[in-house]
Amino acid sequence: MTGETDLKTLLASMTPDLLDGIHVFATLAPGAPHPEGLEPVMVFGEREGTTLIVTEAAARKAGLTVSFRCRMITLDIHSSLEAVGFLAAITARLAAAGMGVNPVSGFYHDHLFVPAGRAEEAMGLLRQLATDSGG
Repeated sequence: MTGETDLKTLLASMTPDLLDGIHVFATLAPGAPHPEGLEPVMVFGEREGTTLIVTEAAARKAGLTVSFRCRMITLDIHSSLEAVGFLAAITARLAAAGMGVNPVSGFYHDHLFVPAGRAEEAMGLLRQLATDSGG
């Protein structure tokens, strides 16, 4: 399964799904173990440390210092990891509304982490983008 690569199809067919709960970003020092029982949505290693995206409740329970309270939006279309311009079009639409976004691509879907207080606005913008693209 390679996923969709056609930009028009991707934009017109995406269905944004706003997940329940608040997520946050946290970081661990290089080589530091994950707190026991923590199940991050994402783990990414960098030279400076390991970035975790976790629920706010889990971060609080683990005693992590966090930043960027956000909501997670999953774009329900299997996008190819080689698709060109999909996230660029989405982030440009959100940027035009003055909204920052942290996109993460998984094997099957793209996920957007948007400011918690603007999640419903982001959903409206994404639905409008799909409509504008022929969806």
